[in-house]
Amino acid sequence: MFAVICLIFFSGCSTTPYVKPLPQRDVFSLPGIYHKVEKGETLWRISRRYGVDLEQLIRANRISDSTSIEIGQQIFIPDQLRDKSLEYKYAESDDFIWPARGRIICAFGHNFNNMANKGINIFPYDSKDIVASRSGKVVFLSEKFAGLGKTVILDHGDGFFTVYAANSETFVKPGESIKKGTVIARVTGTGKNGYLHFEIRKGHLAQNPTFYLP
Repeated sequence: MFAVICLIFFSGCSTTPYVKPLPQRDVFSLPGIYHKVEKGETLWRISRRYGVDLEQLIRANRISDSTSIEIGQQIFIPDQLRDKSLEYKYAESDDFIWPARGRIICAFGHNFNNMANKGINIFPYDSKDIVASRSGKVVFLSEKFAGLGKTVILDHGDGFFTVYAANSETFVKPGESIKKGTVIARVTGTGKNGYLHFEIRKGHLAQNPTFYLP
Protein backbone atom coordinates (compact mmCIF):
# COMPACT_ATOMS: atom_id res chain seq x y z
CA MET A 1 0.00 0.00 0.00
CA PHE A 2 2.89 2.36 0.71
CA ALA A 3 4.08 1.92 -2.88
CA VAL A 4 0.59 2.68 -4.16
CA ILE A 5 0.40 5.89 -2.14
CA CYS A 6 3.84 6.96 -3.30
CA LEU A 7 2.61 6.46 -6.86
CA ILE A 8 -0.42 8.65 -6.11
CA PHE A 9 1.86 11.41 -4.83
CA PHE A 10 4.73 11.32 -7.25
CA SER A 11 3.68 9.74 -10.56
CA GLY A 12 4.27 12.19 -13.35
CA CYS A 13 5.09 15.87 -13.19
CA SER A 14 1.73 17.19 -14.36
CA THR A 15 -0.86 18.21 -11.78
CA THR A 16 -3.82 18.35 -14.18
CA PRO A 17 -4.90 15.90 -16.90
CA TYR A 18 -4.71 16.80 -20.58
CA VAL A 19 -8.08 17.87 -21.91
CA LYS A 20 -8.68 18.28 -25.63
CA PRO A 21 -9.34 21.98 -26.21
CA LEU A 22 -12.63 23.24 -27.58
CA PRO A 23 -12.77 24.68 -31.12
CA GLN A 24 -11.02 28.01 -31.58
CA ARG A 25 -14.24 29.85 -32.33
CA ASP A 26 -16.00 31.56 -29.44
CA VAL A 27 -17.27 28.77 -27.17
CA PHE A 28 -20.34 30.81 -26.25
CA SER A 29 -21.51 30.66 -29.88
CA LEU A 30 -21.91 26.89 -29.50
CA PRO A 31 -25.31 25.33 -28.65
CA GLY A 32 -25.80 24.94 -24.94
CA ILE A 33 -27.53 26.16 -21.82
CA TYR A 34 -26.67 28.39 -18.85
CA HIS A 35 -26.74 27.29 -15.24
CA LYS A 36 -27.25 29.92 -12.53
CA VAL A 37 -25.07 29.19 -9.51
CA GLU A 38 -27.05 28.71 -6.31
CA LYS A 39 -25.87 28.96 -2.70
CA GLY A 40 -23.58 26.10 -1.72
CA GLU A 41 -22.99 24.88 -5.27
CA THR A 42 -19.55 24.02 -6.54
CA LEU A 43 -18.17 23.50 -10.02
CA TRP A 44 -17.84 19.83 -9.08
CA ARG A 45 -21.58 19.55 -8.32
CA ILE A 46 -22.54 21.43 -11.49
CA SER A 47 -20.32 19.22 -13.62
CA ARG A 48 -21.91 16.11 -12.10
CA ARG A 49 -25.41 17.49 -12.57
CA TYR A 50 -24.95 17.98 -16.32
CA GLY A 51 -22.67 15.04 -17.03
CA VAL A 52 -19.76 17.29 -18.03
CA ASP A 53 -16.10 16.64 -17.24
CA LEU A 54 -14.98 19.18 -14.63
CA GLU A 55 -11.83 20.19 -16.50
CA GLN A 56 -13.82 20.70 -19.70
CA LEU A 57 -16.33 22.86 -17.83
CA ILE A 58 -13.52 24.99 -16.40
CA ARG A 59 -11.97 25.46 -19.85
CA ALA A 60 -15.31 26.21 -21.53
CA ASN A 61 -15.97 29.04 -19.05
CA ARG A 62 -12.36 30.24 -18.98
CA ILE A 63 -12.23 29.91 -15.20
CA SER A 64 -8.74 30.37 -13.74
CA ASP A 65 -7.35 28.45 -10.77
CA SER A 66 -7.61 31.57 -8.63
CA THR A 67 -11.24 32.29 -9.47
CA SER A 68 -14.11 31.08 -7.31
CA ILE A 69 -17.68 31.00 -8.58
CA GLU A 70 -20.31 33.24 -7.01
CA ILE A 71 -24.03 32.98 -6.31
CA GLY A 72 -25.94 34.13 -9.37
CA GLN A 73 -23.04 33.58 -11.76
CA GLN A 74 -23.98 32.05 -15.11
CA ILE A 75 -22.04 28.90 -16.03
CA PHE A 76 -22.25 27.90 -19.70
CA ILE A 77 -22.83 24.19 -20.40
CA PRO A 78 -22.01 23.41 -24.08
CA ASP A 79 -24.19 20.66 -25.52
CA GLN A 80 -21.17 18.98 -27.08
CA LEU A 81 -19.64 18.34 -23.66
CA ARG A 82 -22.71 16.85 -22.03
CA ASP A 83 -23.12 13.14 -21.41
CA LYS A 84 -26.85 12.84 -20.72
CA SER A 85 -26.44 9.27 -19.47
CA LEU A 86 -24.53 10.71 -16.50
CA GLU A 87 -26.76 13.68 -15.73
CA TYR A 88 -28.40 13.94 -12.30
CA LYS A 89 -26.75 10.74 -11.06
CA TYR A 90 -24.80 12.49 -8.34
CA ALA A 91 -25.91 12.47 -4.71
CA GLU A 92 -25.16 14.94 -1.94
CA SER A 93 -22.93 12.27 -0.43
CA ASP A 94 -20.65 12.79 -3.45
CA ASP A 95 -19.99 16.39 -2.44
CA PHE A 96 -16.85 17.44 -0.58
CA ILE A 97 -16.92 19.64 2.52
CA TRP A 98 -14.19 21.80 4.04
CA PRO A 99 -11.90 19.71 6.26
CA ALA A 100 -11.40 22.80 8.43
CA ARG A 101 -12.85 26.28 8.50
CA GLY A 102 -10.09 28.78 8.20
CA ARG A 103 -7.95 31.02 6.04
CA ILE A 104 -6.11 29.70 3.00
CA ILE A 105 -2.48 30.64 3.52
CA CYS A 106 -1.08 28.85 0.47
CA ALA A 107 -3.22 28.31 -2.62
CA PHE A 108 -3.15 25.54 -5.21
CA GLY A 109 -0.12 25.86 -7.48
CA HIS A 110 1.72 28.36 -5.27
CA ASN A 111 5.14 27.59 -3.83
CA PHE A 112 5.13 25.16 -0.91
CA ASN A 113 8.26 23.44 0.42
CA ASN A 114 10.15 24.65 -2.67
CA MET A 115 7.67 23.06 -5.08
CA ALA A 116 4.30 23.85 -6.59
CA ASN A 117 1.57 23.31 -3.99
CA LYS A 118 -0.62 20.39 -5.07
CA GLY A 119 -3.30 21.34 -2.56
CA ILE A 120 -4.17 24.19 -0.21
CA ASN A 121 -2.87 25.07 3.24
CA ILE A 122 -5.62 26.05 5.68
CA PHE A 123 -5.02 27.94 8.92
CA PRO A 124 -8.06 27.12 11.15
CA TYR A 125 -10.03 30.00 12.67
CA ASP A 126 -11.29 28.51 15.93
CA SER A 127 -11.67 24.73 16.03
CA LYS A 128 -8.45 22.88 15.37
CA ASP A 129 -10.30 19.66 14.54
CA ILE A 130 -9.86 18.25 11.03
CA VAL A 131 -12.81 16.36 9.54
CA ALA A 132 -13.16 13.98 6.62
CA SER A 133 -14.10 15.98 3.55
CA ARG A 134 -15.99 13.01 2.14
CA SER A 135 -16.78 9.47 3.28
CA GLY A 136 -14.04 6.96 2.54
CA LYS A 137 -11.54 4.43 3.81
CA VAL A 138 -8.18 5.16 5.42
CA VAL A 139 -5.61 3.76 2.98
CA PHE A 140 -2.54 5.50 4.36
CA LEU A 141 -1.39 6.76 7.74
CA SER A 142 2.09 8.05 8.49
CA GLU A 143 3.75 9.94 11.31
CA LYS A 144 6.16 11.61 8.92
CA PHE A 145 5.58 11.41 5.19
CA ALA A 146 7.42 13.22 2.37
CA GLY A 147 8.11 16.25 4.53
CA LEU A 148 4.40 16.69 5.23
CA GLY A 149 4.38 15.41 8.81
CA LYS A 150 1.48 13.34 10.16
CA THR A 151 -0.53 12.38 7.09
CA VAL A 152 -3.88 10.66 6.48
CA ILE A 153 -5.14 9.63 3.05
CA LEU A 154 -8.74 8.57 2.39
CA ASP A 155 -9.84 6.57 -0.65
CA HIS A 156 -13.38 7.52 -1.69
CA GLY A 157 -13.91 4.49 -3.89
CA ASP A 158 -14.53 6.32 -7.16
CA GLY A 159 -11.01 7.26 -8.14
CA PHE A 160 -10.80 10.23 -5.76
CA PHE A 161 -8.50 10.53 -2.76
CA THR A 162 -8.20 13.24 -0.10
CA VAL A 163 -4.95 14.00 1.69
CA TYR A 164 -4.73 15.56 5.17
CA ALA A 165 -1.18 16.45 6.20
CA ALA A 166 0.83 18.57 8.65
CA ASN A 167 -1.42 17.34 11.48
CA SER A 168 -0.40 17.42 15.12
CA GLU A 169 -2.52 14.39 16.03
CA THR A 170 -4.42 11.73 14.09
CA PHE A 171 -7.39 9.68 15.35
CA VAL A 172 -7.86 6.98 12.71
CA LYS A 173 -6.25 3.68 11.76
CA PRO A 174 -5.49 2.04 8.40
CA GLY A 175 -8.48 0.24 6.86
CA GLU A 176 -11.03 2.17 8.92
CA SER A 177 -14.16 3.41 7.14
CA ILE A 178 -14.80 7.06 7.86
CA LYS A 179 -18.01 9.05 7.39
CA LYS A 180 -17.96 12.56 5.98
CA GLY A 181 -17.62 15.13 8.76
CA THR A 182 -15.93 12.74 11.22
CA VAL A 183 -13.00 14.22 13.16
CA ILE A 184 -9.89 12.41 11.90
CA ALA A 185 -7.07 14.68 13.09
CA ARG A 186 -6.16 17.92 14.82
CA VAL A 187 -3.66 20.71 14.34
CA THR A 188 -2.41 22.39 17.48
CA GLY A 189 0.60 24.39 16.38
CA THR A 190 0.76 28.16 16.34
CA GLY A 191 1.87 30.63 13.70
CA LYS A 192 3.22 29.03 10.54
CA ASN A 193 3.05 25.57 12.11
CA GLY A 194 -0.67 25.55 12.86
CA TYR A 195 -2.08 24.71 9.43
CA LEU A 196 -3.59 21.77 7.53
CA HIS A 197 -2.21 20.77 4.14
CA PHE A 198 -5.19 19.42 2.16
CA GLU A 199 -5.31 17.81 -1.28
CA ILE A 200 -7.95 16.32 -3.55
CA ARG A 201 -6.59 13.86 -6.08
CA LYS A 202 -8.23 12.10 -9.00
CA GLY A 203 -6.05 9.05 -9.30
CA HIS A 204 -2.52 10.47 -9.02
CA LEU A 205 -3.48 13.85 -10.48
CA ALA A 206 -3.85 16.77 -8.08
CA GLN A 207 -7.04 18.78 -8.45
CA ASN A 208 -7.71 22.37 -7.38
CA PRO A 209 -9.69 21.86 -4.13
CA THR A 210 -11.50 25.20 -4.50
CA PHE A 211 -13.45 23.79 -7.46
CA TYR A 212 -14.83 21.03 -5.18
CA LEU A 213 -15.41 22.87 -1.89
CA PRO A 214 -18.56 24.96 -1.23
